[in-house]
Amino acid sequence: MLAKTLHGFEDLLAKELRNLGAGNVTQGVRTVFFEGDKGFMYKANLCLRTAIKVLKPITSFTIRQQNDLYNQIYAMDWEAFMTKDQTFVVDTVLLSDEFSNSLFVSQKVKDAIVDKFRDQYGTRPSVDTKHADIRINIHIQGSLCHVSLDSSGASLHHRGYRLATNIAPINEVLAAGLLLMSGWDGRSDFLDPMCGSGTFLVEAAMIACNIPPNINRKEFCFKNWRDFDQELYDKIVEASLNKAREFHFKIKGYDKAPSAVMKAKDNVENAGLSEYITIEEKSFFDSKKETDAHLHMVFNPPYGTRLQIDMPKFYGQIGDTLKQNYPGTEAWFISSNMESLKHVGLRTSRKIKVYNSQLESRFVKYEIYSGSKKAKHQAAD
Repeated sequence: MLAKTLHGFEDLLAKELRNLGAGNVTQGVRTVFFEGDKGFMYKANLCLRTAIKVLKPITSFTIRQQNDLYNQIYAMDWEAFMTKDQTFVVDTVLLSDEFSNSLFVSQKVKDAIVDKFRDQYGTRPSVDTKHADIRINIHIQGSLCHVSLDSSGASLHHRGYRLATNIAPINEVLAAGLLLMSGWDGRSDFLDPMCGSGTFLVEAAMIACNIPPNINRKEFCFKNWRDFDQELYDKIVEASLNKAREFHFKIKGYDKAPSAVMKAKDNVENAGLSEYITIEEKSFFDSKKETDAHLHMVFNPPYGTRLQIDMPKFYGQIGDTLKQNYPGTEAWFISSNMESLKHVGLRTSRKIKVYNSQLESRFVKYEIYSGSKKAKHQAAD
Protein backbone atom coordinates (compact mmCIF):
# COMPACT_ATOMS: atom_id res chain seq x y z
CA MET A 1 0.00 0.00 0.00
CA LEU A 2 1.01 3.64 -0.04
CA ALA A 3 0.10 6.58 2.16
CA LYS A 4 0.14 10.15 0.84
CA THR A 5 1.18 13.09 2.99
CA LEU A 6 2.17 16.77 2.89
CA HIS A 7 5.52 18.15 1.70
CA GLY A 8 8.19 17.58 4.35
CA PHE A 9 6.12 15.12 6.42
CA GLU A 10 7.52 11.93 4.84
CA ASP A 11 9.82 11.16 7.81
CA LEU A 12 6.98 11.64 10.30
CA LEU A 13 4.63 9.38 8.34
CA ALA A 14 7.28 6.67 7.90
CA LYS A 15 7.92 6.70 11.66
CA GLU A 16 4.18 6.49 12.36
CA LEU A 17 3.84 3.50 10.02
CA ARG A 18 6.76 1.67 11.63
CA ASN A 19 5.33 2.33 15.09
CA LEU A 20 1.98 0.90 13.98
CA GLY A 21 3.73 -2.24 12.71
CA ALA A 22 3.91 -1.74 8.93
CA GLY A 23 6.38 -3.83 6.94
CA ASN A 24 8.86 -2.70 4.27
CA VAL A 25 8.42 1.04 4.88
CA THR A 26 10.09 3.16 2.16
CA GLN A 27 9.75 6.87 1.47
CA GLY A 28 8.95 8.66 -1.77
CA VAL A 29 7.98 12.27 -2.48
CA ARG A 30 4.92 13.13 -0.35
CA THR A 31 4.39 9.35 -0.29
CA VAL A 32 5.39 6.44 1.94
CA PHE A 33 5.14 2.86 0.67
CA PHE A 34 4.46 0.01 3.12
CA GLU A 35 3.11 -3.51 3.47
CA GLY A 36 0.31 -4.80 5.67
CA ASP A 37 -2.84 -6.94 5.66
CA LYS A 38 -6.47 -5.85 5.45
CA GLY A 39 -6.66 -5.17 9.19
CA PHE A 40 -3.56 -3.01 9.00
CA MET A 41 -5.18 -0.98 6.21
CA TYR A 42 -8.11 -0.29 8.54
CA LYS A 43 -5.68 0.60 11.35
CA ALA A 44 -3.66 2.93 9.07
CA ASN A 45 -6.78 4.92 8.17
CA LEU A 46 -7.86 5.15 11.80
CA CYS A 47 -4.52 5.85 13.44
CA LEU A 48 -2.19 7.74 11.07
CA ARG A 49 -2.01 11.41 12.04
CA THR A 50 0.05 12.65 9.08
CA ALA A 51 -1.52 10.70 6.18
CA ILE A 52 -3.92 12.29 3.72
CA LYS A 53 -4.84 9.07 1.88
CA VAL A 54 -4.13 5.36 2.05
CA LEU A 55 -4.11 3.73 -1.40
CA LYS A 56 -4.17 0.02 -2.23
CA PRO A 57 -2.55 -0.71 -5.63
CA ILE A 58 -4.42 -3.36 -7.65
CA THR A 59 -2.51 -3.48 -10.95
CA SER A 60 0.11 -1.80 -13.15
CA PHE A 61 0.63 -1.91 -16.89
CA THR A 62 2.51 -0.19 -19.70
CA ILE A 63 0.72 2.16 -22.08
CA ARG A 64 2.13 3.50 -25.34
CA GLN A 65 -0.93 5.36 -26.62
CA GLN A 66 -4.31 6.50 -25.45
CA ASN A 67 -6.18 3.43 -26.70
CA ASP A 68 -3.92 1.22 -24.55
CA LEU A 69 -5.28 2.93 -21.44
CA TYR A 70 -8.91 2.25 -22.38
CA ASN A 71 -8.21 -1.35 -23.41
CA GLN A 72 -6.22 -2.23 -20.29
CA ILE A 73 -8.81 -0.71 -17.94
CA TYR A 74 -11.63 -2.43 -19.83
CA ALA A 75 -9.84 -5.80 -19.52
CA MET A 76 -9.74 -5.60 -15.70
CA ASP A 77 -12.18 -7.59 -13.57
CA TRP A 78 -14.03 -4.61 -12.10
CA GLU A 79 -16.71 -6.84 -10.65
CA ALA A 80 -14.13 -7.98 -8.07
CA PHE A 81 -13.97 -4.42 -6.69
CA MET A 82 -17.44 -2.88 -7.14
CA THR A 83 -21.02 -3.58 -8.16
CA LYS A 84 -23.08 -2.07 -10.96
CA ASP A 85 -25.21 -0.31 -8.32
CA GLN A 86 -22.34 1.55 -6.63
CA THR A 87 -21.14 5.04 -7.52
CA PHE A 88 -17.50 5.72 -8.35
CA VAL A 89 -15.06 8.48 -9.24
CA VAL A 90 -11.59 8.51 -10.83
CA ASP A 91 -8.71 10.64 -9.50
CA THR A 92 -5.68 11.02 -11.78
CA VAL A 93 -2.06 12.08 -11.19
CA LEU A 94 0.17 12.48 -14.25
CA LEU A 95 3.96 12.55 -14.70
CA SER A 96 4.01 11.72 -18.40
CA ASP A 97 4.77 13.29 -21.80
CA GLU A 98 2.20 11.12 -23.56
CA PHE A 99 -0.60 12.04 -21.14
CA SER A 100 -0.85 15.64 -19.96
CA ASN A 101 -4.57 16.16 -19.29
CA SER A 102 -5.71 14.49 -16.06
CA LEU A 103 -9.41 15.15 -16.79
CA PHE A 104 -9.07 13.42 -20.15
CA VAL A 105 -7.41 10.38 -18.52
CA SER A 106 -10.09 10.21 -15.81
CA GLN A 107 -12.78 10.33 -18.50
CA LYS A 108 -11.12 7.52 -20.51
CA VAL A 109 -10.90 5.32 -17.41
CA LYS A 110 -14.51 6.09 -16.49
CA ASP A 111 -15.66 5.22 -20.03
CA ALA A 112 -13.84 1.88 -19.94
CA ILE A 113 -15.36 0.90 -16.58
CA VAL A 114 -18.87 2.00 -17.57
CA ASP A 115 -18.64 0.18 -20.92
CA LYS A 116 -17.46 -3.02 -19.23
CA PHE A 117 -20.45 -3.09 -16.87
CA ARG A 118 -22.89 -2.10 -19.63
CA ASP A 119 -21.60 -4.88 -21.91
CA GLN A 120 -21.88 -7.44 -19.10
CA TYR A 121 -25.16 -6.40 -17.45
CA GLY A 122 -26.89 -3.94 -19.75
CA THR A 123 -26.67 -1.37 -16.97
CA ARG A 124 -23.85 0.75 -15.55
CA PRO A 125 -22.60 2.29 -12.30
CA SER A 126 -22.93 6.06 -11.92
CA VAL A 127 -20.23 8.64 -11.30
CA ASP A 128 -20.44 10.72 -8.12
CA THR A 129 -17.66 13.29 -7.77
CA LYS A 130 -18.56 14.26 -4.18
CA HIS A 131 -19.58 11.13 -2.25
CA ALA A 132 -18.58 8.16 -4.38
CA ASP A 133 -18.77 4.66 -2.91
CA ILE A 134 -15.57 3.66 -4.74
CA ARG A 135 -12.61 5.97 -5.48
CA ILE A 136 -10.17 4.80 -8.15
CA ASN A 137 -6.71 6.35 -8.30
CA ILE A 138 -4.75 6.46 -11.57
CA HIS A 139 -1.06 7.36 -11.47
CA ILE A 140 0.76 7.54 -14.80
CA GLN A 141 4.54 8.00 -14.71
CA GLY A 142 6.14 7.93 -18.15
CA SER A 143 4.53 4.93 -19.86
CA LEU A 144 3.68 3.07 -16.63
CA CYS A 145 0.12 3.25 -15.31
CA HIS A 146 -0.64 2.30 -11.70
CA VAL A 147 -4.25 1.61 -10.73
CA SER A 148 -5.15 1.80 -7.02
CA LEU A 149 -8.24 1.81 -4.87
CA ASP A 150 -8.48 4.76 -2.48
CA SER A 151 -9.29 3.14 0.88
CA SER A 152 -9.81 6.49 2.64
CA GLY A 153 -12.28 8.38 0.45
CA ALA A 154 -12.32 12.01 1.54
CA SER A 155 -8.92 13.29 2.68
CA LEU A 156 -7.97 11.99 6.12
CA HIS A 157 -7.68 15.55 7.43
CA HIS A 158 -11.49 15.39 7.63
CA ARG A 159 -11.38 13.93 11.13
CA GLY A 160 -15.07 14.33 11.83
CA TYR A 161 -14.83 16.52 14.95
CA ARG A 162 -14.60 19.99 13.41
CA LEU A 163 -18.13 21.39 13.10
CA ALA A 164 -17.17 25.05 12.78
CA THR A 165 -14.10 26.94 11.55
CA ASN A 166 -12.81 30.50 11.42
CA ILE A 167 -11.41 32.55 8.53
CA ALA A 168 -8.14 30.65 8.14
CA PRO A 169 -8.37 27.26 9.87
CA ILE A 170 -5.29 25.04 9.86
CA ASN A 171 -5.58 21.64 8.19
CA GLU A 172 -5.81 18.86 10.80
CA VAL A 173 -3.04 16.76 9.20
CA LEU A 174 -0.78 19.84 9.05
CA ALA A 175 -1.57 20.61 12.71
CA ALA A 176 -0.81 17.04 13.84
CA GLY A 177 2.41 16.96 11.80
CA LEU A 178 3.62 20.27 13.24
CA LEU A 179 2.88 19.06 16.77
CA LEU A 180 4.88 15.88 16.18
CA MET A 181 7.66 17.93 14.53
CA SER A 182 7.77 20.16 17.62
CA GLY A 183 8.36 17.10 19.81
CA TRP A 184 5.01 17.33 21.60
CA ASP A 185 4.56 14.10 23.56
CA GLY A 186 2.02 14.99 26.25
CA ARG A 187 4.56 15.27 29.07
CA SER A 188 3.98 18.91 29.99
CA ASP A 189 1.32 21.60 29.92
CA PHE A 190 0.35 22.81 26.44
CA LEU A 191 -0.86 26.23 25.27
CA ASP A 192 -2.19 27.52 21.94
CA PRO A 193 -2.49 31.28 22.63
CA MET A 194 -4.28 32.04 19.32
CA CYS A 195 -6.39 28.91 19.13
CA GLY A 196 -9.01 29.86 16.51
CA SER A 197 -11.35 26.89 16.06
CA GLY A 198 -9.20 24.71 18.32
CA THR A 199 -7.49 22.35 15.84
CA PHE A 200 -4.08 22.38 17.56
CA LEU A 201 -5.78 21.79 20.92
CA VAL A 202 -7.73 18.74 19.74
CA GLU A 203 -4.79 17.23 17.86
CA ALA A 204 -2.50 17.87 20.87
CA ALA A 205 -4.94 16.11 23.21
CA MET A 206 -5.28 13.13 20.86
CA ILE A 207 -1.48 12.79 20.66
CA ALA A 208 -1.13 13.15 24.45
CA CYS A 209 -3.79 10.49 25.11
CA ASN A 210 -2.80 8.30 22.13
CA ILE A 211 -6.35 8.50 20.76
CA PRO A 212 -6.72 7.48 17.07
CA PRO A 213 -7.13 10.77 15.13
CA ASN A 214 -9.92 9.46 12.91
CA ILE A 215 -11.96 7.75 15.61
CA ASN A 216 -14.75 10.35 15.13
CA ARG A 217 -14.89 9.88 11.38
CA LYS A 218 -17.94 8.01 10.07
CA GLU A 219 -16.95 7.28 6.46
CA PHE A 220 -14.04 5.43 4.84
CA CYS A 221 -14.24 4.13 1.28
CA PHE A 222 -12.99 0.68 2.33
CA LYS A 223 -16.34 0.21 4.11
CA ASN A 224 -17.94 0.09 0.62
CA TRP A 225 -15.55 -2.54 -0.75
CA ARG A 226 -16.86 -6.00 -1.52
CA ASP A 227 -14.41 -7.60 0.93
CA PHE A 228 -15.15 -5.24 3.85
CA ASP A 229 -15.04 -7.16 7.13
CA GLN A 230 -17.16 -5.35 9.76
CA GLU A 231 -16.13 -7.71 12.56
CA LEU A 232 -12.42 -7.20 11.82
CA TYR A 233 -12.92 -3.43 11.61
CA ASP A 234 -14.70 -3.36 15.00
CA LYS A 235 -11.80 -5.33 16.53
CA ILE A 236 -9.26 -2.84 15.09
CA VAL A 237 -11.27 0.10 16.51
CA GLU A 238 -11.47 -1.56 19.94
CA ALA A 239 -7.77 -2.50 19.97
CA SER A 240 -6.77 1.04 18.92
CA LEU A 241 -8.90 2.63 21.66
CA ASN A 242 -7.44 0.24 24.23
CA LYS A 243 -4.03 1.78 23.60
CA ALA A 244 -5.21 5.19 24.84
CA ARG A 245 -3.28 6.51 27.86
CA GLU A 246 -3.91 8.87 30.76
CA PHE A 247 -2.87 12.52 30.50
CA HIS A 248 -1.95 14.38 33.71
CA PHE A 249 -1.21 17.91 32.48
CA LYS A 250 -3.27 20.83 31.15
CA ILE A 251 -4.08 21.78 27.56
CA LYS A 252 -5.24 25.36 27.25
CA GLY A 253 -6.30 27.68 24.42
CA TYR A 254 -6.79 31.45 24.27
CA ASP A 255 -8.49 33.56 21.64
CA LYS A 256 -9.60 37.17 21.88
CA ALA A 257 -12.60 36.62 19.55
CA PRO A 258 -15.74 35.37 21.35
CA SER A 259 -16.94 33.65 18.15
CA ALA A 260 -13.66 31.69 17.89
CA VAL A 261 -13.90 30.60 21.53
CA MET A 262 -17.44 29.31 20.96
CA LYS A 263 -16.42 27.38 17.83
CA ALA A 264 -13.36 25.92 19.53
CA LYS A 265 -15.42 24.76 22.52
CA ASP A 266 -17.97 23.13 20.18
CA ASN A 267 -15.22 21.29 18.27
CA VAL A 268 -13.51 20.13 21.48
CA GLU A 269 -16.82 18.85 22.82
CA ASN A 270 -17.58 17.13 19.52
CA ALA A 271 -14.20 15.37 19.73
CA GLY A 272 -15.09 14.16 23.23
CA LEU A 273 -12.05 15.89 24.75
CA SER A 274 -13.59 18.57 27.00
CA GLU A 275 -12.10 16.98 30.15
CA TYR A 276 -8.58 17.66 28.85
CA ILE A 277 -8.94 21.08 27.20
CA THR A 278 -9.77 24.52 28.64
CA ILE A 279 -10.46 27.52 26.36
CA GLU A 280 -10.58 31.15 27.49
CA GLU A 281 -11.49 34.42 25.80
CA LYS A 282 -8.20 36.27 26.22
CA SER A 283 -5.58 38.15 24.22
CA PHE A 284 -2.19 36.43 24.22
CA PHE A 285 -0.58 39.85 24.69
CA ASP A 286 -2.39 40.25 28.04
CA SER A 287 -1.51 36.78 29.27
CA LYS A 288 1.19 35.32 31.51
CA LYS A 289 2.56 31.82 32.01
CA GLU A 290 0.43 30.09 34.63
CA THR A 291 2.86 27.35 35.67
CA ASP A 292 6.42 27.23 37.00
CA ALA A 293 7.00 24.00 35.08
CA HIS A 294 7.96 23.63 31.42
CA LEU A 295 5.30 24.81 28.93
CA HIS A 296 4.95 23.61 25.32
CA MET A 297 3.37 26.20 23.02
CA VAL A 298 2.31 25.78 19.36
CA PHE A 299 0.19 28.29 17.45
CA ASN A 300 -0.79 29.70 14.07
CA PRO A 301 -0.77 33.55 14.15
CA PRO A 302 -2.24 35.68 11.35
CA TYR A 303 -0.01 36.01 8.26
CA GLY A 304 -1.64 39.20 6.97
CA THR A 305 -3.17 37.44 3.94
CA ARG A 306 -6.79 37.58 5.16
CA LEU A 307 -6.75 39.82 8.24
CA GLN A 308 -5.60 43.43 7.91
CA ILE A 309 -3.17 43.90 10.81
CA ASP A 310 0.03 45.92 11.29
CA MET A 311 2.11 42.76 10.91
CA PRO A 312 5.57 44.04 12.00
CA LYS A 313 4.04 45.46 15.20
CA PHE A 314 1.97 42.32 15.78
CA TYR A 315 4.97 39.99 15.44
CA GLY A 316 7.01 42.32 17.64
CA GLN A 317 4.33 41.92 20.33
CA ILE A 318 4.56 38.13 20.00
CA GLY A 319 8.30 38.34 20.75
CA ASP A 320 7.83 40.78 23.63
CA THR A 321 5.09 38.68 25.25
CA LEU A 322 7.14 35.49 25.01
CA LYS A 323 10.26 37.16 26.39
CA GLN A 324 8.60 38.99 29.27
CA ASN A 325 5.72 36.69 30.28
CA TYR A 326 6.68 33.13 29.31
CA PRO A 327 9.97 31.99 30.91
CA GLY A 328 10.60 28.24 30.70
CA THR A 329 8.59 27.86 27.49
CA GLU A 330 9.27 26.09 24.22
CA ALA A 331 7.30 28.18 21.73
CA TRP A 332 6.65 27.13 18.12
CA PHE A 333 4.56 28.85 15.48
CA ILE A 334 3.99 28.69 11.73
CA SER A 335 3.94 31.73 9.43
CA SER A 336 4.21 32.45 5.71
CA ASN A 337 5.02 36.13 6.43
CA MET A 338 8.83 35.95 6.21
CA GLU A 339 9.24 39.71 6.58
CA SER A 340 7.19 39.90 9.77
CA LEU A 341 9.12 37.00 11.32
CA LYS A 342 12.17 39.31 11.42
CA HIS A 343 10.27 41.57 13.86
CA VAL A 344 9.82 38.89 16.56
CA GLY A 345 13.14 40.04 18.01
CA LEU A 346 14.15 36.62 19.39
CA ARG A 347 16.67 34.18 18.02
CA THR A 348 15.12 31.04 16.54
CA SER A 349 16.56 27.72 17.64
CA ARG A 350 14.87 25.90 14.73
CA LYS A 351 13.40 27.05 11.43
CA ILE A 352 11.71 24.42 9.25
CA LYS A 353 10.31 24.97 5.75
CA VAL A 354 6.70 23.74 5.49
CA TYR A 355 3.64 24.55 3.40
CA ASN A 356 0.28 25.72 4.72
CA SER A 357 -1.92 24.85 1.74
CA GLN A 358 -0.07 26.57 -1.12
CA LEU A 359 1.73 29.07 1.09
CA GLU A 360 5.43 28.45 1.65
CA SER A 361 5.88 28.93 5.38
CA ARG A 362 8.35 28.57 8.22
CA PHE A 363 7.75 26.60 11.39
CA VAL A 364 9.91 28.40 13.94
CA LYS A 365 10.99 27.49 17.46
CA TYR A 366 11.92 29.88 20.27
CA GLU A 367 13.42 28.59 23.53
CA ILE A 368 12.39 31.04 26.25
CA TYR A 369 14.75 30.45 29.16
CA SER A 370 14.23 31.50 32.74
CA GLY A 371 17.05 32.77 34.93
CA SER A 372 20.65 33.39 33.89
CA LYS A 373 20.45 31.81 30.42
CA LYS A 374 17.98 34.45 29.31
CA ALA A 375 20.40 37.23 28.34
CA LYS A 376 22.87 34.84 26.75
CA HIS A 377 20.44 33.01 24.49
CA GLN A 378 17.93 35.67 23.56
CA ALA A 379 19.92 38.42 21.95
CA ALA A 380 17.92 39.63 18.99
CA ASP A 381 19.05 38.60 15.50
